[in-house]
Amino acid sequence: MLLTVAWLLGALVLLQWWFDISVEFWPDSDSTQDAGADQRAHKSNTALLLLAVEVVAGPMVIAAVAVCGQLRRTAAVYLLIAFGFCLLAVPVAPEAYRDINSPSPPPPAPTRCQERSGGEASCPGG
Repeated sequence: MLLTVAWLLGALVLLQWWFDISVEFWPDSDSTQDAGADQRAHKSNTALLLLAVEVVAGPMVIAAVAVCGQLRRTAAVYLLIAFGFCLLAVPVAPEAYRDINSPSPPPPAPTRCQERSGGEASCPGG
């Protein structure tokens, strides 16, 4: 019972944090080129990813504790809840993770001159 209350309170706190981030930057949202857009997206995606992990992991932990306490029906119910939230989190979490951990830019093209055989020994383009 206490784990359920802790899980629900954790989800509410993270949901409130995500909402506060949205409201905090709301006045700047009418401009798509504002300076805080990247910061806002990073904070919002971090909160969303944490929320997705928490709503799936919480019922799984509760189910594991229920199995240890030999409460099989309770464990089955919480596993079903975890599965349902997992279906909701699967489209959201990977996108938020990709936005937080953007891939590194590709390495720059080589800039030194490569001589070609069978002709001049000068570099193309100058």
